[in-house]
Amino acid sequence: MRTALTALADELRRLKTAGVQSVAVADESLAALRAAVARAPRRGPANRPHAPAAVMELAPTAKPEAPPAKPTPEIASPPVVALPPGDKAVRWEALRAVVTADKTCCSNVRPGKKVVLGVGSLDAQIMFIGEAPGADEEVQGEPFVGPAGQLLNRMISAMGIQRSDVYIGNIMNWRPQLPVGSDGVQYGNRPPTSAEMAYCMPYLLAQIDIVQPAILVALGSTAAQGLLGTGTFKALGEVRGLWRQFAGRPLMITYHPSYILRNSTNRSKRMIWEDLLKVMERAGLPISEKQRAFFTGK
Repeated sequence: MRTALTALADELRRLKTAGVQSVAVADESLAALRAAVARAPRRGPANRPHAPAAVMELAPTAKPEAPPAKPTPEIASPPVVALPPGDKAVRWEALRAVVTADKTCCSNVRPGKKVVLGVGSLDAQIMFIGEAPGADEEVQGEPFVGPAGQLLNRMISAMGIQRSDVYIGNIMNWRPQLPVGSDGVQYGNRPPTSAEMAYCMPYLLAQIDIVQPAILVALGSTAAQGLLGTGTFKALGEVRGLWRQFAGRPLMITYHPSYILRNSTNRSKRMIWEDLLKVMERAGLPISEKQRAFFTGK
């Protein structure tokens, strides 16, 4: 429960930073949140960063006072990627060397953190694409390793395959910066800007070119906007569950796993699962009656 509350608090702070004034939350989710907060032990001011307090306050006072924002390094023109000939492993290693040494990527990564490139099978039929690394990802240098990543792993397993069978990447190769607290820690996340996504896009395209997946799956609104173009849609519900095209490949758009972490109802789970069933059908994966009935109450 604490993991879910922490993820919820981070996502709400990210939305607040992006200018979102309100969010729709199901009644059952509100009831579960109130019950979790009611069960949480009372904490003094020194312990306010704990998830329940952070969720209730949703204000900068829930984290150490931040110094004035450090200007974000200017984003250069997108790089031109030229990989050497060779098999997939050789080309991917060459790409990794280029990305991890990229001056713009490195200048946007805080000391002690890492540039992030995709991971998984280079022969994957399915490629999942998120927007940007978060706190856990920039530490480990791997996409989707935090709470949302753990949920994504379970979603992939429910499809009858494993994380190692797919390829998982992000549009962004670094965590978009926000001001840090007095302890030097960045709290919360923000969506990447159009310029940031445009800079990293050649690296995503290079990964697609190496892996040659048959199907792409965009996770969340920001990833979908980055792939389809900013302003293509206003709400994710307009394009969610529909097949589009990107880089000459079919693209399925669905919600980010963090959506489930903050809105954990059978209805929300079923919406994402219906999208994944479409991916499974197109990929030729076997689908049992039990899988078809997930989150329907049957």
